Amino acid sequence: MINFLKKSIAKIWAKNHVAKTKDFKNNAEVLQEKLLLDLVKKSEKTLFGLQHNFSEIKSVEDFQKNVKISDYEDLKPFVEKVKHGDKNILWPEKPEYFAKTSGTTSGTKYIPLTKEGMDYQVKAAQSALFHYIAQKNNADFVNGKMIFLQGSPELEDINDIKTGRLSGIVAHHIPKYLQKNRLPSYETNCIEDWETKVDKIVEETEKENMTLISGIPPWLIMYFEKLIERNGKKIKQLFPNLQLIVTGGVNYEPYREKMEELLGGKVDIIQTFPASEGFFAFQDNYEKEGLLLQSNHGIFYEFIPLEQYGRFDSAQQPLFERLTLKDVELNKDYALILTTNSGLWAYSIGDVVRFISKNPHRILVSGRTKHFTSAFGEHVIAFEVEEAMKATVEKFPAQITEFHLAPQVNPENGELPYHEWFIEFEKEPENLEDFLQNLDAEMRKRNTYYDDLIAGNILQVLKITKLQKNAFQEYAKSEGKLGGQNKIPRLANDRKIGEFLKNFKI
Repeated sequence: MINFLKKSIAKIWAKNHVAKTKDFKNNAEVLQEKLLLDLVKKSEKTLFGLQHNFSEIKSVEDFQKNVKISDYEDLKPFVEKVKHGDKNILWPEKPEYFAKTSGTTSGTKYIPLTKEGMDYQVKAAQSALFHYIAQKNNADFVNGKMIFLQGSPELEDINDIKTGRLSGIVAHHIPKYLQKNRLPSYETNCIEDWETKVDKIVEETEKENMTLISGIPPWLIMYFEKLIERNGKKIKQLFPNLQLIVTGGVNYEPYREKMEELLGGKVDIIQTFPASEGFFAFQDNYEKEGLLLQSNHGIFYEFIPLEQYGRFDSAQQPLFERLTLKDVELNKDYALILTTNSGLWAYSIGDVVRFISKNPHRILVSGRTKHFTSAFGEHVIAFEVEEAMKATVEKFPAQITEFHLAPQVNPENGELPYHEWFIEFEKEPENLEDFLQNLDAEMRKRNTYYDDLIAGNILQVLKITKLQKNAFQEYAKSEGKLGGQNKIPRLANDRKIGEFLKNFKI
């Protein structure tokens, strides 16, 4: 009876919630401009607001004239003041949290999260589940055990601001109605070493009635493989009531076949797009591709066409457009720029998105501004390599654990340069040469510059380097990035990752 009530209440909540979201879906472009002006008005007396003439800003155009695109290095002096206890710096209120992230140029980044910002992180996650329940008319998972593969919930204190990894912070905001169903234990969640932690999670969950599992795909795969190794059963056999997997952080599609093989049965997937800076989008329709942009969650979005991103003239004046929702075009790649209710102003997060619908606004995450291969002017991005791999695997069945593309500019023996694909196969295709030729053809279809380089004998056809099992885990471990929300770039413009992976060549 209690289980029936929980499911019934969840369905009512979900139906009511989805009905309330129609306004922002239909009026996103108008509501976005109002949101920006509200954020500016609230912050006009902060140090940042005074320095950037917030009191004079009456439109999006005014904002863009007064506030240049920033990265963490630009905001760092303001963040340091907040860390030292200064008030009214980026936002009128002191942040409730700092979300720590790893940066390649800035070292550890401290991303401010206000109470409002954190509330919207939680609400977006809840909204994703409510949309699922409403569309599927199914809330069976609320009666089983749920696991969230995440970082340690132990937080340090910086001048009364709680500080830790976002996934660890989120652990303190799991709704009360889910708390008693939640695994693993707090003690296990606090284990820092990822391999030890996953082993302990396996012990705590393998006999439980798991109905929802959440995490990024590479670490879900690691968890599933350990479960199968210990029990000799596929995941759906081990957890027959498993209904739902919630995933994010990276594009799910390249992992789909591997996940389906490990699961051994049908499980619904919700794809999401969260980050320390905000929870931007989630899958709201399970019959269609794309993630619904959260345009009413305290974040104002701008978009720079990827081909213009980072371009300045000799006087350091920008040579790029700053577009808003009303300006974007479908199927074009844009660098994502954020202004948030946690005090980030015109902040370049480093993600690249592509709109596939404008009514409502749905996106695909197509890559990172810093993750590309353009050693020969081709500017290949993650979306292109992932789609090429997906199409090739569909034609020449194989199971890919992980892959990485790196340019080989100076091959030995006077060969032409080429793109080297480091691939860890779980199951190789029957004919690797056919697989390779098809992968190259798919890349040529998706990137005209690459096609021209091949046709003009500037590059030779790509090469595949097969890797030993766990090669990518070893790389992550070497960088101190095994587990949590860490992910390995699918491609790079240098050979740093490639040179490490060469040590695991088969």
